[in-house]
Amino acid sequence: MALEATGIWKSYGQVPVLCGVSLSVSPGTLTAILGASGAGKSTLLRVIAGFEAADAGTVTLGGAAVDNRVPPERRHIGYVPQDGALFPHLTVRANVAFALSGGSPRARRGRRAGQVGEMLDLVGLADLGGRYPHELSGGQQQRVAIARALASKPRLVLLDEPFAALDASLRATVRADVLGALRATGTAGVLVTHDQDEALSVADHVAVLRDGTVTQAGTPDAVYSTPADPWTAAFVGTANLLQGVTETGTAESGERDELLVRTALGCHVPRNNGLGPERAVTVLVRPEQVTLSGTVAGTVTATSYHGHDALVTVEVAGVGAVQARTSGAAAPSPGEEVALGVDGPVAAWLN
Repeated sequence: MALEATGIWKSYGQVPVLCGVSLSVSPGTLTAILGASGAGKSTLLRVIAGFEAADAGTVTLGGAAVDNRVPPERRHIGYVPQDGALFPHLTVRANVAFALSGGSPRARRGRRAGQVGEMLDLVGLADLGGRYPHELSGGQQQRVAIARALASKPRLVLLDEPFAALDASLRATVRADVLGALRATGTAGVLVTHDQDEALSVADHVAVLRDGTVTQAGTPDAVYSTPADPWTAAFVGTANLLQGVTETGTAESGERDELLVRTALGCHVPRNNGLGPERAVTVLVRPEQVTLSGTVAGTVTATSYHGHDALVTVEVAGVGAVQARTSGAAAPSPGEEVALGVDGPVAAWLN
């Protein structure tokens, strides 16, 4: 593992911030730590970097255990804060070279051999080495920050919401460039974010953090499709959470005596096992599973148009508001009557 953090506890005074957090990051992969403000994301990053001392727990980097006595500069970790934290009085080239200043003779030879130029070329800024930070756009500044973080060839790069201050159109481009640089160098990364779409779309693994505790860690598909609990389901994407009951019946596939889940939207096959028959459950139906062709009547109350698709809110008697995602071109208008169905298996939890 590039990183293995186990049982990390951290409090500020009497206020617990991290409560036994564990995190694993394999070489060459990107893990996103996803959570709301105050969940402990940045504190976890600072403990891994060595900026904060953990109250308990262990951190292993590249197979070697480090403790609170190992300073940040000896951990072989690159760090990219939200604002980039470039030195305003240094040029772009000098900012990147700062990561190679001092250290071993080998590092100094690397700088003389053009490692700075290599890093700037990697992030698409080879022609801007002579500029100062104030002469760059926000996206260019973040590229410089990632070049500086990668210049010393770290085992791991920590990214603390580095795209949050960028506008939406620029964010996607800079994010792709930064992640491309990580992939090109094979450097493992940990990305802190509160943006669910960002975490699911760019990371190899996602760890969801809530009140200093990891509620679930896994691939983006697993976290989204089979969340650990209703809270995680609602936090990671838009969720219809319905009350239901398990029963034994015949599925649409024709298989008999299969355990099914019945809600006001119909009868569904559960993704997860161990529910047992005749049990009350909470059921997750994602909006993209809700079809506008089915047997359950409802009235459209709102349509949020996004161009390529639309999020439609439908009021269903005895259920309340149900959200369906459909093609933007086929989105119904408020006031229209529709008939809903559910496509595919669902996640469910015992009440």
